[in-house]
Amino acid sequence: MSNQRQQKPTLTGQRFKTRKRDEKERFDPFQFQESIVQGLNQTGTDLNAVTKFLDASGAKLDYRRYAETLFDILVAGGTLAPGGTLSDDVTCTDFCLFKAQEDMETMQAYAQVFNKLIRRYKYLEKGFEEEIKKLLLFLKGFTESERNKLAMLTGILLANGSLSASILSSLFNENLVKEGVSACFAVKLFKSWLSEKDINSVAASLRKVGMENRLMELFPANKRSCEHFSKYFTDAGLKELSDFARNQQSIGARKELQKELQELISRGDPLKDIITYIREEIKKNNISEQTMIGLIWSSVMSSVEWNKKEELVTEQAIKHLKQYSPLLKAFTSQGLSELTLLLKIQEYCYDNIHFMKAFQKIVVLLYKADVLSEEAILKWYNEAHLAKGKSVFLEQMQKFVEWLKNAEEESESEEEEAD
Repeated sequence: MSNQRQQKPTLTGQRFKTRKRDEKERFDPFQFQESIVQGLNQTGTDLNAVTKFLDASGAKLDYRRYAETLFDILVAGGTLAPGGTLSDDVTCTDFCLFKAQEDMETMQAYAQVFNKLIRRYKYLEKGFEEEIKKLLLFLKGFTESERNKLAMLTGILLANGSLSASILSSLFNENLVKEGVSACFAVKLFKSWLSEKDINSVAASLRKVGMENRLMELFPANKRSCEHFSKYFTDAGLKELSDFARNQQSIGARKELQKELQELISRGDPLKDIITYIREEIKKNNISEQTMIGLIWSSVMSSVEWNKKEELVTEQAIKHLKQYSPLLKAFTSQGLSELTLLLKIQEYCYDNIHFMKAFQKIVVLLYKADVLSEEAILKWYNEAHLAKGKSVFLEQMQKFVEWLKNAEEESESEEEEAD
């Protein structure tokens, strides 16, 4: 009995056929390309017909698997070999981006084809970004006209949000940069982008992906200066982009300066050394005294671990600022700088609630130390204050301002008597 083989159970039931409309035809890349090329040849230059063809074909062709082949054909007319040349062993089409007319209107129409395709088949989004990154690396393999069309299309797609600005990282490829291909392509791309959106929108897209400080990398290391960048793009008719890059460099320089300043103060370096260092930086980076006094104030206030108790923090602040008043005085030689400092103090005391009651004492200290003049204080009080904590700070300053006004009147009357 044990030697007898037990009969294996069998499954019974009815086998259902898959409905024909649910079946996806599985092509190899060659057959897939043949199908797309044939369809594009039939639709020709009618981009609305191309859109309808691509929409319908996605239901039976495997776009997910062959996304790269699909985009290669739509851009270049066939599958691209490494380096950007068309593969010889397959059929190609002339109805593609690279064979289209080189003008903005045509490129906008092509952008619509890609937009509608990706909206319809959302899963193609990532594949499309990868395709554009790849095409940018292949730029040397394309003709000047093909590069121009790709640049215009990419600018339009960046403007309408179909692409992330992170694709620009491909332009930092060493070989493209060295031969000047990247900078030349960037001119066309940014012109196209800025024809659709303003510089603020472009800047926001660059900042979103941390690309705002990397535009200098479009040039070789020996030409990677703000002056060269500014001249190159201004001469190309992109002054807005030059100004943006210059502003970004200035922001970067200010951040580095503030960091260094905080270290010098925290280390307790002599004030005369810090003043010398700041004067050199002002000259080197062309920073105004108004901007600098704001950086100095922030650095001085950031170099201390402040007491959390309101009654103790005022005393701590007065002691600390007394020590650094010569530093503040050295960079408030203009009335506008004094006013800037007053506004920074107001903002700081409002944003750091423990300092709310310290405002008047800080201002009086800096007045006595000849950092702030009565003119600046009166101007701040009468018209130039911020809305932040206005009622609290004006009330705190009322008696001192009255004293200043009386002192001013007495001084004037004494002068009249002397005359």
